Amino acid sequence: MVGEEGAFVLGWDEVLTDEELSVTLKVLCMSEEEFKEYKEQDGWEDDSEEEENSTLSNEALSRLKTPCKKLLYDSVLLTLESYGADLKAEQDLLNNQEAYEKLSRREQQALHVRYGQKRILHQLLELVQ
Repeated sequence: MVGEEGAFVLGWDEVLTDEELSVTLKVLCMSEEEFKEYKEQDGWEDDSEEEENSTLSNEALSRLKTPCKKLLYDSVLLTLESYGADLKAEQDLLNNQEAYEKLSRREQQALHVRYGQKRILHQLLELVQ
């Protein structure tokens, strides 16, 4: 369901791998009985048109059912824990010109990438709280 990368791609305004995330959330949040029915039907063949027209925008994420929100929230917390430093530490380093200039060009670029990723994850936390 998640694809080759084993991760979902989030943007500022929507989930870029929305179909994968949508199906994954549906499957992980269904009851055992619903899952059996899902397996017997080989998925949701009759819902394909509805899913093609729906994207997981930030607004749509905030309207998810509570179990899906909780699953996303907990997943984001686990992802944030995998980083060495928190968002504030990254922001402090970006704001400290002297310390920032001591970093190699590659370290500076990595810092910007991590900071951006963390900001998107924190935004997602707020959407699904």
